[in-house]
Amino acid sequence: MNNNLHIYNTLTRTKEKFEPINAPHVGMYVCGPTVYGDAHLGHARPAITFDIVFRYLKHLDLKVRYVRNITDVGHLENDADEGEDKIAKKAILESLEPMEIVKYYTDRYHRNMDQLNVLHPSIEPTASGHIIEQIELIKTILDNGYAYESEGSVYFDVEKYSKDYDYGKLSGRKLEDLLENTRVLAGQAEKKNSFDFALWKKTDPRHLMHWPSPWSEGYPGWHLECSAMGAKYLGETFDIHGGGMDLLFPHHESEIAQSNACRGHDPVKYWMHNNMITIDGQKMGKSLNNFITLDEFFSGDQELLEKPYSPMTIRFFILQAHYRSTVDFSNEALHAAEKGMKKLFNTIELLDKIVPSEKSSIEVEHFEKKFYEAMDDDFNTPIAISHLFDLSKLVNQVNDGKETLSDIDLEFVKNLYDVFVFDVLGLVNEEEKGDDQLVGQLMDTILNLRKDAKLNKDWSTADKIRDELGKLNIKIKDTKDGAEWSQ
Repeated sequence: MNNNLHIYNTLTRTKEKFEPINAPHVGMYVCGPTVYGDAHLGHARPAITFDIVFRYLKHLDLKVRYVRNITDVGHLENDADEGEDKIAKKAILESLEPMEIVKYYTDRYHRNMDQLNVLHPSIEPTASGHIIEQIELIKTILDNGYAYESEGSVYFDVEKYSKDYDYGKLSGRKLEDLLENTRVLAGQAEKKNSFDFALWKKTDPRHLMHWPSPWSEGYPGWHLECSAMGAKYLGETFDIHGGGMDLLFPHHESEIAQSNACRGHDPVKYWMHNNMITIDGQKMGKSLNNFITLDEFFSGDQELLEKPYSPMTIRFFILQAHYRSTVDFSNEALHAAEKGMKKLFNTIELLDKIVPSEKSSIEVEHFEKKFYEAMDDDFNTPIAISHLFDLSKLVNQVNDGKETLSDIDLEFVKNLYDVFVFDVLGLVNEEEKGDDQLVGQLMDTILNLRKDAKLNKDWSTADKIRDELGKLNIKIKDTKDGAEWSQ
């Protein structure tokens, strides 16, 4: 298939023709979640954004290796080098092992992604599973003179690096501004400069997760994991690195610095960043405590929500805006998305009722070209969707007897919707789901409620759920991989 795809590259601040380094193979790395809480709408946006990228690249007959990591260690509060690890803090609050927290919230994240019809990545590595690779990376950076050891920790020397490379070229930050504006945080006296970032941190007595290293018993810095895992699975230079715009600095900027300091060249050809979901103009996130979890959207159990919204309504809502634009949450916008998506699926159902004519009174082939033009223009899903609605108007006119479609053109339109609505945009007609699937989803919800109760040591509720299901002849069996049900 001819590739006319152009991607906005954050690094160059321009749209560039997408030319894979080793076509038809494409390597794509996307920063995944730090798993210490339930996924919210802000997590859904990058997942859906890069799911579209993944789907469309595969649709163009490219062979994509998609790596999306799980951060399970090293991500400290306020994205800083001091303070508590987000997962360890949650583990202390819940009186659990950190890896119990990781397993629990990773499972819930996966369930939400499946509900949103987000395809699984090719590889999903964890930071804790790549400690050796990260230690080796640090050794090389030290040997090359771009890092220094201080009191058992290792820090990246940003000022020294900037003499040889352009630190800030991704984000537009200047070293001079960092020198002037970076405040000195408590406990950072061991750094040469306050903007130097940790490659390895000596274990704080409160820290639950730590490993041996040549420098101390400790844990890797947050930025290091993506440099190590990206290189391991995609090579020293790969095609696309994606993530939210909030990761542009310091996380992705530091990744570029680490790669140059280690190998002497940038790690990525095209940097892609989705914009934020906002509430009243403010970024949605756990740290600001203004988020709505995906489960709350699906259940409607949140004071900001007027009603429940289905997973496909959430997906369609996100796709109606270009990934580089902000999306402000509102019930009105979700209502509109729900209504628009229903209209689209109603049109698809109409296609099976239309009786073809000998000749078409309208032209439909240009809609395929329009859809490709929209998607080739930096994955412009709102424009692509607008073309689908324009086609829907014509289909409705045919259904009303005002226009005609030949048998060939009718099949052409059906195929367009199959390919673009279901395969590329990843939408699912939820009203067509069978009873068995609905029952399965309901049981998953019930078993997750029981799992929550057991996690919170609410044994009476857990037992009541099991007993009530037993009255319906539904048996619950607890296994090492979780609860299973049968009739």
